[in-house]
Order: sequence, then C-alpha cells, then structure tokens
Amino acid sequence: MAGMLTVSRSRGALSGVLLVLLGIWGGLVPLIGPYVNYAYTPNHAWRFTSGRVWLEILPAAGALLGGLILLASKLRPMALFGASLAAASGAWFAVGRSLAPLWTNNIPAEGFPVGGHIARAMEQIGFFTGLGVVIVCIASVALGRLSLVSVRDAGTGKQPAEVAEGATIPDAAPARSSRWPHPRTPLHRVASSGPGRSSGGASDSSETVASTSSQR
Repeated sequence: MAGMLTVSRSRGALSGVLLVLLGIWGGLVPLIGPYVNYAYTPNHAWRFTSGRVWLEILPAAGALLGGLILLASKLRPMALFGASLAAASGAWFAVGRSLAPLWTNNIPAEGFPVGGHIARAMEQIGFFTGLGVVIVCIASVALGRLSLVSVRDAGTGKQPAEVAEGATIPDAAPARSSRWPHPRTPLHRVASSGPGRSSGGASDSSETVASTSSQR
C-alpha cells in the first residue's frame, strides 16, 4: 500500500519543468508582449485588465502551481492533483474566451489581436489556443505516468513489511544449524541376556579391540 501512495520525483520532473515554463510564459506574455508589438488590446505593457486577469494570468498561475507540485511532491495523490490542476488551467486557456460572456459584457473580453494576419494568428496560438492545448497534452502525459504503479514502486512498499516479518523470527539461525541432524548418543552394541551370549559378546569386543590396535 505504501508503494501505491508514493512515487519517485523523477516520474513527473520533465512534465513539471515544462508546465512551469509554460505557466511563466502565459502569465508574462500579455504584460511584456506589447514591447515587441505581440499583444492583444490594449497594446500597453504591464496593463492589467479583467480579461487579462481572468483569461491569462489566472490560468497561468494554475499551470505554474501544478508544475511546482509535480516537481516537489513525492505523494502520488498530491502529484496527481498538480497534474490535474495544470490540465484544467490549459483547458481554461483554450475555452475561457468562449465562456467570458457569462460574467462580462465587454466582448471580446481578451481584446483584439494587433498586427497583420500572420501576427494575429500567431498571437491567438501563443496566447490562448495553442498554449492551452500544449499544457493539456503535457499534463495528460504526467497523469498517465503517475497513474501507473511500477514494479519498483510495489517492491518499495513490500520491503519494510518483509524486514519486519523477518525480525520476528528469533529461532531462524538454530533452525538452519539443525538441518543435518547428528546422533546425540553413541551407537553401541546391546548385549543380549544369558551367560553364554554375554561371554561371546565380551570375546567379540576383545577381538575387535585387538584388531583395531594391530591395524594402528
């Protein structure tokens, strides 16, 4: 069970780094893009509007926070929450403009893209649709990797139980030493009852001792 609740930080490290970078991009590009004429109206740097806050800065903060959770957390549920938060933020980048009429009468809430046809297409991709799709794809990959329990994760959860179980067996060493039992009492010949047989047994034993001493 412990192996299912913990996960290596390397499992979501790359996805976390990418989500952090994309979150920084999504939050800063509407504020510094006007310096290079890559912006939505109003074409002024560091100008905060309701459309920029709700449709760009807020989801960018969600993607950034989700990436940081993926990088820092070793708990699987927490890492899954970070990836889910980033995926929801990416989806808000993609569809937030369509839901903006629910809370504002300023249409479009995000403003108008500036520049020519190619510049407008690149601004729509870099500010909203393309950025949201990329964030959702990366977060989905992280969710898939975190949802799988590898053999190493399962083995990590079993090791403490095996060690504890082995520690409760104090007679393990004596059991191994008695694998090949030896007779505890020496084998000797039992003399049968009767005077004739006992004398014969004594003569046999004397002959055995004599032959042994001669061989030595």
